[in-house]
Amino acid sequence: MDRHERLNALLEMVGQRTRIDVEESARELKVSPATIRRDLDHLAGRQLLTRTRGGAVTSNLAYDLPLRHKTVRNAPEKTRIGAAAARLVQRGMIVGINGGTTATEVSRALATRPEFNDTDATLTVVTNALNIAHELALRQSIKIVITGGVPRVRSFELTGPLAALVLHEVSLDLAFIGLDAIDPVRGLYTHHEAEANLNRLFASQAKEVVAVADSSKLGASAFARICAPSDIDILITDSSADPQHVTAFEDAGVQVIVA
Repeated sequence: MDRHERLNALLEMVGQRTRIDVEESARELKVSPATIRRDLDHLAGRQLLTRTRGGAVTSNLAYDLPLRHKTVRNAPEKTRIGAAAARLVQRGMIVGINGGTTATEVSRALATRPEFNDTDATLTVVTNALNIAHELALRQSIKIVITGGVPRVRSFELTGPLAALVLHEVSLDLAFIGLDAIDPVRGLYTHHEAEANLNRLFASQAKEVVAVADSSKLGASAFARICAPSDIDILITDSSADPQHVTAFEDAGVQVIVA
């Protein structure tokens, strides 16, 4: 295993476990503890994890991990959320989906719905996520519309004025909004202002807005505001959601679906 493979393996491990130990990691990867320490120091220097005494934990900036390292977190919950979201979609709809791991699960659930697997296009998906477009491109029954823009290499999302130009020209039946934090008073947030601007546009172009967020996002905080709670119609989360958070969203007029 070369250094590049080892660094990726360490990121996979910390993504799955949230905490790793130097000695244990050295045994798993069959290298010396000193090598693991140097690797962890390197990853910490890039803010991909946080060093601790004897190991490492996920970073406070873990949102900036490459998408494939984030997908392992709360994976079963995100799969259930995706399936619940897909059940809201009907034949002939125009659906907007932004980027992120939970939004990706929505697209995967749509791709496996039998009613969207006819020969002719039965669903239109508008997305700014390159990975979602790539996965759905082979589905003849799903028409894919991709925004323009500049890709963020870690999230595969296209952002910027070119992406906004496309969204200004479309009308959506449903918009599924993945996010980094959601609060019943402050609203929906993401860590990057460029993504927030585009996500806000997704929401403004839709007849109905659905926030998709695993329970770890409820009550959390992030940098850039997407929209207010009053701007969303439905929140889909998982069964580990704090009942007080669920009640607060319902009191704010948001329908909550627990998957």
